[in-house]
Amino acid sequence: MNIINPATEEIITNLEEDALESIERKFKLLREGQEIWNLVPLKERISILQRFSELLKENIEQDASILTSEVGKPLQQARNEINGACGRIKWLTENAEKYLADDLMTVEKGMTEKIVYEPLGVVCNISAWNYPYLVGINVFIPALLAGNSVMYKPSEFSSLTGLQIEKLLKLAGVPDNAFQTAIGGSEIGEALLHLPFDGYFFTGSYKTGKYIYEKTAHKMVPCQLELGGKDPLYVADDVTDIKNIAAGTADGAFYNNGQSCCAVERIYVHENVYDQYVEEFIKEVKGFKLGSPTEEGTYIGPLTRKAQLDFVESQVKEAVAKGAQLATGGKRAGRKGYFFEPTVLTNVTHEMSVMREESFGPVIGIMKVKDDTEAVKLMQDSEYGLTAAVYSASKERAEKILSKINAGTGYWNCCDRVSAALPWSGRKNSGFGATLSIAGLRAFTNPKAYHLRG
Repeated sequence: MNIINPATEEIITNLEEDALESIERKFKLLREGQEIWNLVPLKERISILQRFSELLKENIEQDASILTSEVGKPLQQARNEINGACGRIKWLTENAEKYLADDLMTVEKGMTEKIVYEPLGVVCNISAWNYPYLVGINVFIPALLAGNSVMYKPSEFSSLTGLQIEKLLKLAGVPDNAFQTAIGGSEIGEALLHLPFDGYFFTGSYKTGKYIYEKTAHKMVPCQLELGGKDPLYVADDVTDIKNIAAGTADGAFYNNGQSCCAVERIYVHENVYDQYVEEFIKEVKGFKLGSPTEEGTYIGPLTRKAQLDFVESQVKEAVAKGAQLATGGKRAGRKGYFFEPTVLTNVTHEMSVMREESFGPVIGIMKVKDDTEAVKLMQDSEYGLTAAVYSASKERAEKILSKINAGTGYWNCCDRVSAALPWSGRKNSGFGATLSIAGLRAFTNPKAYHLRG
């Protein structure tokens, strides 16, 4: 399997993919090792995973360089991702004892009732390439803390990072029979679906997630899906600092080249502030530096996948053909690599793909609305339900709007952020289940009820 640098289109290296035989061998190792790992005291498991976080920090320049080389993420954004991952590990390890401990529910008249959180067993983590450290850590850290063994399949577009993760986990003290990495593309992913895992945890597209769910349903084991989004953002007419709001929301739309499931994907602006907001937004986007991801100050690097260039380009062309105004960008950058100019479209409608289908690239549509009612109607007009954001001077107004949006996360005066203390979950085609927070720790357990008389 060739590993391609999306900024140069050159082959970095090639890796030997797993075969069915090696996958089965790794699974057997994990099955044999799971009970052994579960017998390791939780305090020791916590210590090992905290050491993993320390190793991430100690090796951050190497980790970031590898990540940038294979996914095209600007180097500073790669560092930011690794630091963010360490923050999540900190919360998960510091709270594991509290939320994985037995819950004593009732003690009365000789009867004790309690809940014990047992590990699922051997879990399969089919992960994504856009934030391989963050989305991986959402799964394999709480899975390991809970006493599971893990088969981790990084995306074929971030396999070098996946191998680096495995290397540092093993250096930290996670045994071979508790964590294994599966290397390869869709064929290896398919092979994993046929093995008797005790749970499947996938991060990626709706199409693939739906396929995994259907293929594993007969096994009657947990299958949790963290899928895409078409995340809406509304700017109300009571905002004052429009320049800073435009800058913050532009970052929410274009950070990591828009290749984020929670990136702002469509913007609605009250007609009273629309012109000023659009002016400031375009000014901000025009200031983004597009260039080599290893150059200091680069904000827009290449897209990770070459095929995405065609998709983003087709969205822009279709929108313009249907009457959208191209405010800036709109085409591939005239250079080697998978670069696309940061693109802003105005005069958009919901008849256009750019306002309906996940772009996962550096393109955004901005639409004028007359009031909150119209904004809510349009924000709800989507098959996805991951996040929604409202910018307003009034918290009450924002929460009233957000309460009407069927999404897993609501933002007031912020966007495109994740907190380890809060559950990360989707609605509708954005998936189901939760990672992070209490729910994310317990997602990797089977609760057992005890009725103890005496």
